[in-house]
Order: sequence, then structure tokens, then C-alpha cells
Amino acid sequence: MSNLPFNGAPATFENGSTVAFEAYNQEQVRRLHAAVLTAGGSDDGAPGFRDAYGADFCVGYLRDPQGNKIAIFSSHPDDPGRDG
Repeated sequence: MSNLPFNGAPATFENGSTVAFEAYNQEQVRRLHAAVLTAGGSDDGAPGFRDAYGADFCVGYLRDPQGNKIAIFSSHPDDPGRDG
């Protein structure tokens, strides 16, 4: 059985694989996301919560200038969760 990427398109080097970086907290997720955009990356999902993940998992998605997908995430226990 194979799984397609979330967007349903075929898996390629730039779709279906993601390099993920853990941030200290949600504020750092937002600051790093903004810094990547300033440095020439593109938005592929604004920082926030996703239904597919836990209530405390904040993540933002980006593409680097070569098209590779990057995730910056945090699930710091002191940050407010989705319902917080």
C-alpha cells in the first residue's frame, strides 16, 4: 500500500517529503516562518494548528527557493493548545 502526499499529487522530491525543524514554542514557529519568507522562501501553510495533528501541535509549512518543503513545528507544553 502506498500513501499519497496530503495534496493527492504524486510524490516527488518536492512533494511528499518534508524537512522538519522543531522550534522552542509557537512564537518561534511564527518568527522562523516569517524569516524564511523574508529570505526568499514561499508560504505553503501559515503557522497554526492542523486537524490531522494533536491539539498542542503548532506547525507552519514553507518551500525553499528550490521547491523543497520545510516544516517548523512546536508542541511546547507551556503554550496554549488549539482550545487554549
